[in-house]
Amino acid sequence: MIDNQAHSVKAYLAGVNLDDPNFDYSMTELANLAEANNFTVVGSSQQKAENIVASSYLGKGKVAEIKDLAQGLGASVLIVNDELTPVQIRNLEHMTKLRVIDRTELILEIFSSRARTKQAKLQVQLARLQYELPRLHPSENNLDQQHGSGGSTGGGFANRGAGESKLEMNRRTIGKQISAIKHELKEISGQEEIKAARRNQSQLPKVALVGYTNAGKSTTMNGLLKAFGAGNEDKQVMAKDMLFATLDTSVRRIDLDGFSFILSDTVGFVSKLPHKLVDSFKATLQEAKDADLLINVVDAADPNMNQMIKTTLEVLDEIGVKDLPMITAYNKADLTDRNYPQIEGGDLLYSAVDSASIQALAKLITTRLFSNYQITGLRLPLTAGKDLAYLHQHSRVLKEDYQADGIEVSARLSPQDRARFSAYQI
Repeated sequence: MIDNQAHSVKAYLAGVNLDDPNFDYSMTELANLAEANNFTVVGSSQQKAENIVASSYLGKGKVAEIKDLAQGLGASVLIVNDELTPVQIRNLEHMTKLRVIDRTELILEIFSSRARTKQAKLQVQLARLQYELPRLHPSENNLDQQHGSGGSTGGGFANRGAGESKLEMNRRTIGKQISAIKHELKEISGQEEIKAARRNQSQLPKVALVGYTNAGKSTTMNGLLKAFGAGNEDKQVMAKDMLFATLDTSVRRIDLDGFSFILSDTVGFVSKLPHKLVDSFKATLQEAKDADLLINVVDAADPNMNQMIKTTLEVLDEIGVKDLPMITAYNKADLTDRNYPQIEGGDLLYSAVDSASIQALAKLITTRLFSNYQITGLRLPLTAGKDLAYLHQHSRVLKEDYQADGIEVSARLSPQDRARFSAYQI
């Protein structure tokens, strides 16, 4: 009998605690990231220190200890909780006889396996090549065949799309690839900007779901799609209990009772998100920058909730999203002992899988977005077909009645559109 079933690779975790109060949380998150990439975490070690060891990240004694523990547990990979220098990676691999992955490479592997659209794939490739460039070294060639994800379904670098292994690459080749990808991304970004401009021209308010990965943004979007309007079943987005289940921004129109807005579901964040990825995904996160309202979805059942909120706000600031109105939506209340849904000031405690919670969220969005909108009666000439089409595209038409002398319309209008159609008001 031949066993064709792929077995998950065993990994050992290590980190240096430089008196960081959130260190334990970051190590827990590292374990979750490893599992998201189909590694089986068999153990972990930490070292308290005042400084990182320049040559090997960890002290020699700790490295020897980790080598014995990892090998005793059958681990073949050492995953480190920081971004390492090329020298540190090579020395650790030499000292431990393990494949060494730093936190940045781990996240890049996950992003590589999750990317679906052409833009997301190119962004991941660009970030990976920028990460790889300073790490090219002949001594790493014997490790090329080992590099990949933890299991058969993880994307790893087998699906990275860059087209060549480290052995075949050189700095000039990578430089050309980086230039080509940047050029292609610029063209795609231009196309996306045109689409975004069209959405902006619609004058429908724009709401962006932001927040930590796996907090429930996609489930929240699906809840709103299910609750408001039949025929939205085919517009559901992928929602899975997994870090970085999707990297692609989804945009949908939501029609509430008398109100409409554009809702986008953006890529989730994680602490120590590599700057290369933040830079690469700025175009993808454009929806957040263009929003009239942000909904910061938070996992209310996670003990590290406050740190997650802090991370989200830091990443938003890094990509230039500042001073936008925000609802903090504390999701997964069904996993806590608190009553829900509850609106507390401008925030919400809810469960994205609870219909009453989705209704409460819709009410809160309505209050924040449409306080200055008014139901307005209009009488349009029978020849004003373009004006009527504009109203259907840019506002919520509540009533439309064709009469002999014109078209009576009742619509919920923004201040700008009330001024635009002031001559037709009745």
